[in-house]
Order: sequence, then C-alpha cells, then structure tokens
Amino acid sequence: MWRFYRVHALTFLSVGLLLIATGCRSGDADPPPEAEVEADHVEAVRLERVDLEDFAITVDTAGPGTLTFTKSFPGEVQVNQDRFAHVVPRLPGIVREVYVTLGDHVEAGQLMAVLESRELAELKANYLDALARLELARATYEREARLYREKVSSEQEYLEARQALAEAQIALRSAAQKLLALGFSRQYINALPEQPDSLLRIYQLRAPIRGTVVAKHIVQGEALEAFTTVFTVADLSTVWVDLSIYQQDLARIREGQRATIVGLDHQEEGIISYVQPLVEEDRRTGLARVVLPNPHGRWKPGLFVTGQIVIDRKAYEVVVPRGAIQTMDDQPIVFVPTPDGFVPRRVQIAAETDSLVAIADGLAPGEPFVVQGAFTLKAELEKEEIGEGHGH
Repeated sequence: MWRFYRVHALTFLSVGLLLIATGCRSGDADPPPEAEVEADHVEAVRLERVDLEDFAITVDTAGPGTLTFTKSFPGEVQVNQDRFAHVVPRLPGIVREVYVTLGDHVEAGQLMAVLESRELAELKANYLDALARLELARATYEREARLYREKVSSEQEYLEARQALAEAQIALRSAAQKLLALGFSRQYINALPEQPDSLLRIYQLRAPIRGTVVAKHIVQGEALEAFTTVFTVADLSTVWVDLSIYQQDLARIREGQRATIVGLDHQEEGIISYVQPLVEEDRRTGLARVVLPNPHGRWKPGLFVTGQIVIDRKAYEVVVPRGAIQTMDDQPIVFVPTPDGFVPRRVQIAAETDSLVAIADGLAPGEPFVVQGAFTLKAELEKEEIGEGHGH
C-alpha cells in the first residue's frame, strides 16, 4: 500500500491557479474515482507558481499515439561487390612501371601499370602478318579475276585465288579476336600497323572502374603470370551493410523495410534491398542487406555496426512520453493535477518503446497529466518521507 507525504515548505495554490499555470482547465476531465488511487491516505505535491517554473513542471493532455517497435541486429560494413574489380594481366609479362599505390583514387581507364610481354608481341606480330597476307591475297584475287574475265587465266587459277583470299580473311579475324579477348579495342587493333615495333610488346593495365585501390600485389621488375590479381579497385561511394537476422525474426524482415544503421559516432537510415533466401547452417541466421551512400568515406568496410529495423507499428488510445512514467512501490505511476495539487496515480502499461509508453488503464484520453517534471515531483514526495522518517 502506498503512503505519500505532504511537502510542508511549499505554499498551497488553488486548483484554478494551478491548472491555469500549467495550461490546463479543471473542467477538461473528471477527477479520477477514489478507487483508482488505491491508497488509504494519498498526499499531493503543492507547488507555487515560481516553483512550477523552476522545476520545469509541464502538464499536457493524454491522447492517442502510435508506437514504432524496432529490433536491433548486429552487422558489418562490406565493400559493394557490384562496384568491385580485380585487375589482372591476361598474359604473362615483366613489370616495367607501376603508377598507383594503395589508397590512390583512380578513374575508369586510368593507366595503372605497364608490362613487357613476349606473348603479346607474338600475338600482335601474328595479326600484322595476317593483315599483310590478306592484302596480298586480295591483290592476287583481283588480278586472277580480271585475267579470268579476259580468258587469259584458267578457272582453276581463279578459284584458287578466291579460296586463298577467304583463308586470309579468316586468319586475320582469328588474330584480331585474340587481341580483342585481351581487352584491346577495335580502334587500337586497327592502328597497329602504324605502331612502332618497340611498342608491340607493351601491355598496359588500366583501371576497369572508378574507385580506390584497396589492394596491390605488384612491384617493378616482377615477373607476372597470366591472370594474377595485381590490383583490387573498390568504388567506396556506396557500401553494403550486411545484418545478421536471428532465426525467429526472419519472417518479419523483408525488402523495402527501413533500417537505421548505427556506427561508433554516426548513424544513417537506409532501405533493406536484399534478404538472403537461405539460412546459414553454421549460425542459423539470415542476412539482410542495406546499401548506404558513403560520399565522405565514413562507413569503412570491416566496421561492426548495429541495424535497428522497424518490425511493427501500433496505435493506442493513450500514449505518453517515457519520462512521464515513474515507479513507486514497484508500480508505474503518472502525476495528475487535482484541486489538492499533483497526485500520483497508478497506471497499467500496454506497450512501450525507448521513448513512448502506451497506457492500458489509469489515464483516460483527455485527462491532464505531468508530461515533464514527474521525476521532480516523485523526489519531493520521497524527500518529505525521509524527513519524517516514514517507510513504504
């Protein structure tokens, strides 16, 4: 049973002055039945107007609200794999120049390193040889065709010249395709006849995407094998945040939900863009992915973060700020203004979040209650109780 005691040092106010000072009218709501107080002798806290201002006591009217329920999940910042590339030579060679290092920003197509490759020189030479043979075969065919029309050469010689031209065209296309497969453009291949011999063995490694060099495995003079990863480039303007979803929560997580990603010193809201359809066998967790913009590089791959996902929203008839709820005798209470002062009233909580509390019973819609300063009122009651030597 509760016992509350009067604060004797404070001057009493009439209920009219009290409610005017707190912005409420005494007729806004009927006073609660005596049974709701559930105490043999409940004392009220009476404050003068100056005390109301000093203690920042604020009264508001109880009304409806919506509670947003969130749940936190552990996560890790990852590189956006859709904007991630390995730079590899497609044939062996000797490293002659390296132009970038770790942390450098590169643009798509930027020169990163130069190799000398004997194999490349052979492929270019084969193309130039096929090009020369094609020109010769075309000239021979044109001559034989003219002589055949003039009845000077035989049909057999004409057909042989036409076949040789077709074979030369096939050989040139094959040589060109090998160079295209190495990443050379058609324009570059067409310009090979004008290229000096010293450049035939030069193989350039260029950045495939715009981004930052996050890995480097190449030094000048090194002999590289084909398809060895020498650079890794990542576009960090966006990152992935992979959240581990507990098995019991998988049914409530879906694409399109909002999630607040909380780091060490900042947070940002994003949208779940992907929910893994499979559960990891070793940990029995699912994966939900949020793509975050990262223009200033604050989200660094490898950082551990927390993802707060909204899993439900529900409306209630009476919702109050969490600070309005206090605990006395292990029971939740709110303070309500009455003609005798501020009186504690027991309430029943329906649901709560970090900032809001839904009231199931004890406070009706339209009733005034202390929205700010409830802790101060509780402290005044407890201080008087200690001064008079009473216990709960």
